Amino acid sequence: MPIETAFEKSTRRSLLDHFSAIQDTREPCKVMYPLPEVLLLVVCATIPGCDDYDEIADWGKARLQFLRQFQPYYWGIPCEDWLRVVMNRVDPDLFTACFTAWANEQRPEAGVALVAIDGKTSRRSHDRSTRAGATTEALAPEPRPKQGQESPASGLRLGEPRTSRVGPGGGR
Repeated sequence: MPIETAFEKSTRRSLLDHFSAIQDTREPCKVMYPLPEVLLLVVCATIPGCDDYDEIADWGKARLQFLRQFQPYYWGIPCEDWLRVVMNRVDPDLFTACFTAWANEQRPEAGVALVAIDGKTSRRSHDRSTRAGATTEALAPEPRPKQGQESPASGLRLGEPRTSRVGPGGGR
């Protein structure tokens, strides 16, 4: 990257710019933890895998200096109960739309649909003399052929699972 471009302002909007569409309905004089601070904390803690408000609050306390690079957090990190109260006031559809818009802007190929890959292993439902069955599923957001239709790209019939079990000797 040329040195001149390193100092140019990014054309991408920040996470908090995207979330500015969410209005704080609390009385301003009673707000100890501003909504942008709460939203930043929740999103940043959720990305590495925090699943509940207890984990989010713990993550925020451990990374308060990092978060203060973006917001002041004058009163520190809210407890899990306050996070729950504030986030329950946020419209989930609006939150999803704001987050999705931000995430799509971060991808250089923003117009290209993603395909999610999901794998599962069946446990305790197989014969002990063979290996556990495994399935892999690709999920695309675009319309797909319906069950029984052929996929033009592969010639495979979709909707009919192909299962194969390999026995201990490697045979089928």
